[in-house]
Amino acid sequence: MFSLTEVASLNDIQPNYRILKPWWDVFMDYIGVIMLMLAIFSGTMQLSKDQVACLPILEESINPEAALECSTPDLATTPSETRDLPDSVAHELLNTQPTPLKGEDRWSQPQPRGRKTNLDYQQYVFVNQKCYHDALPWYNKYFPYLALIHTIMLMVSSNFWFKYPKTSSKIEHFVSILGRCFESPWTTKALSETACEDSEEKQRFTGGVAFQKHVSSEDSSQSTPLMESPAVHFPTEKLIAEAPSLTTLDKKDGEQAKALFEKVRKFRVHVEDSDFIYKLYVAQTAIKALKIILILSYTSTFASKIRFCHICLPKIESLTGYDQFFCTHNMAFMLRKLLFTFMAMICLYGLVCLYTLYWLFRRPLKEYSFEKVREESSFSDIPDVKNDFAFLLHMVDQYDQLYSKRFGVFLSEVSENKLREISLNHEWTFEKLRQHVTSNAQDEQELHLFMLSGLPNAVFDLTDLEVLKLELIPEVRISAKVSQMTNLRELHLHHCPAKVEQTAFTFLRDHLRCLHIKFTDVAEIPPWIYLLRSLKELNLFGNLNSEHNKMIGLESLRDLRHLRTLYLKSNLNKIPTNLTELSPHLTKLVIHNDGTKVLVLNSLKKMTSLVDLELQNCDLERIPHAIFSLANLQELDLKNNNIRTIEEIISFQHLRRLMCLKLWHNKITAIPPSIGLVKSLESLIFCHNKLETLPPALFHLPKLRHIDLSHNCISSIPVEVGHLHNLQHFAITGNKVEVLPIQLFKCSKLKVLCVGHNSITSIPEAIGQLVQLSHLELKGNCLDCLPFQLGQCRLLRKNLLFVEDHLFDTLPLEVKESISSD
Repeated sequence: MFSLTEVASLNDIQPNYRILKPWWDVFMDYIGVIMLMLAIFSGTMQLSKDQVACLPILEESINPEAALECSTPDLATTPSETRDLPDSVAHELLNTQPTPLKGEDRWSQPQPRGRKTNLDYQQYVFVNQKCYHDALPWYNKYFPYLALIHTIMLMVSSNFWFKYPKTSSKIEHFVSILGRCFESPWTTKALSETACEDSEEKQRFTGGVAFQKHVSSEDSSQSTPLMESPAVHFPTEKLIAEAPSLTTLDKKDGEQAKALFEKVRKFRVHVEDSDFIYKLYVAQTAIKALKIILILSYTSTFASKIRFCHICLPKIESLTGYDQFFCTHNMAFMLRKLLFTFMAMICLYGLVCLYTLYWLFRRPLKEYSFEKVREESSFSDIPDVKNDFAFLLHMVDQYDQLYSKRFGVFLSEVSENKLREISLNHEWTFEKLRQHVTSNAQDEQELHLFMLSGLPNAVFDLTDLEVLKLELIPEVRISAKVSQMTNLRELHLHHCPAKVEQTAFTFLRDHLRCLHIKFTDVAEIPPWIYLLRSLKELNLFGNLNSEHNKMIGLESLRDLRHLRTLYLKSNLNKIPTNLTELSPHLTKLVIHNDGTKVLVLNSLKKMTSLVDLELQNCDLERIPHAIFSLANLQELDLKNNNIRTIEEIISFQHLRRLMCLKLWHNKITAIPPSIGLVKSLESLIFCHNKLETLPPALFHLPKLRHIDLSHNCISSIPVEVGHLHNLQHFAITGNKVEVLPIQLFKCSKLKVLCVGHNSITSIPEAIGQLVQLSHLELKGNCLDCLPFQLGQCRLLRKNLLFVEDHLFDTLPLEVKESISSD
């Protein structure tokens, strides 16, 4: 027989699982323990005391059917006690008393009484055993075992969802995460800060201070994309209110809390996609209810067969001389009481099962709302969950609703961001940030922060910082402390959704001069940037022509009255017409179009104030005619286009102020002679084209100081190059030039001469006339030696002399020493 300890192990569930056992499961467990005790007790009693006692019956003296009517285990033979026996049995027993012997006192010695059966003890033992198996109903013998089996099956059914592989892993993971979330110091800290924030917010309302709404990258999705007439403005009341400062958290606790956020996120994704746990729990509850109905149906049938008296027909007349026996079952009374107790427990168990089914179907358990938690805390972003995740939380609520409330903290992105902010401030101290401050090319104090979880508060203590670069930071919050950074002039936000507080915005509006924003979609541009009235330079890097932004608009830029430079690195199909609103004050427009063809450029005609225009990677095939209307244009850059011919260059003569023309990285095959009419040109860049010849008219531009013809197919340099008396930079690297004309060295103001990677065989001695030459590139030619006249170029130094080492060694020693000197 099983011991209670051994059987109890079947119901042994880890103590942590108790949070998933509602009161009905606990109650059914206790009922199961009672039924288990009943089964074990009845089984023990049956093994130790269960037996039958049988007496033979004469067919002519007793009616078997009448014998079965007995209801008491006492078969005494005294007259006063025969009232409880059947009349036939009592009559036989009273009329068969033996008479006393003659000559003896009738009452002096006890006389044998009863009927003589001629059976010895061994025969009675044999008959009792035989009748126990033949006459006793099977339920009398196997009730304890059935009760034990039923109880074990009910216990197994109650805890099956804890053991089944497809659910046990999820439940174990959930219980583990839930326990850690409940005990995490961050949970207590977050909820306590919520209470503090609520009280502070009430004080702000009662004090009459208006609450400012957020202007975040998410809010910007409501703004119109870059280039349409605006329907929505971005007033200052949409700026966020200042938030209370957060205290530090123990680093170890912070790391554990961050790990919990990640675990909760992954667990939610893993569990929310199915409802298997819910279905399994419903199935096991329904199976228990059906099993209880089955137990009650057959138990009630066999309960009436548990009797004290039984007639046995063992068919052993050849062994005993009798074919009928009257038997009594000494455990009948006890078994009957235990059976009715067991049935009562089963009925109670069934009622609880029915209530469980009612609870399961009364309301949808595949959805769970954190509405109460959102109302009681500042974490209004806690999402509702569904499927198995929701069902597990409903089960936890039956244990203690505090668990789900504390668990909800780890479903909130606001809570996670607060934790990141605390950990970030703990890690990035003022001293550490100071070590990352560098000086850029403009000798400005610059700080570049990359892939942090947020913006450390200590950044605002760097009062001498001039350039702040933030890249791939998921949430940037600029607090009022930014007003301490009086030297801040330039801000970079590369894929950083930024929020600003009211005081911070006021400071940035009056002090910020340059802003760089890199984004994926136009909706990510923070709306507050359109209100920075002191901004002089704005750089936008991102997709302005996506499917979601078919109608592009930069209408909000009209409020940037001090904007001088606009840089757009995008994929525009046309120049925005609404950019003309910036025409009175915009002086530089740069468009890098990443290879997307710009079809419409007519709006450029109205931007008459432009001084500098760059149209790069716009897939242009010709010089746009709209450019010829820009009377104030001084520099034009058409890099990386598909321009093949530039016959329209004659129209540049009307642009009296045009000084720099860059047509590099195109497919131009020839420069028309009409270029000689553009007398104002000072710099001409034609590198990386397909030029083969140079027109003499090119060298009749009196103001030309800078010429770059590198990486073409030019084979000769016209002798007219000597007319460029103001030439300071001449580059013809990577061509097919074989001879350098002597006239080139008449350009006495020449400072930079790049003739490398050609087919030049010798350098004329006239090179010594270039007394201002400081940069010389000769590498990659067919030279045998260098002229010693290089020593006359007093400004030339070895670090800017690009030539093979063996050629440099051909120079006289004093020339080498002169060039090599500092």
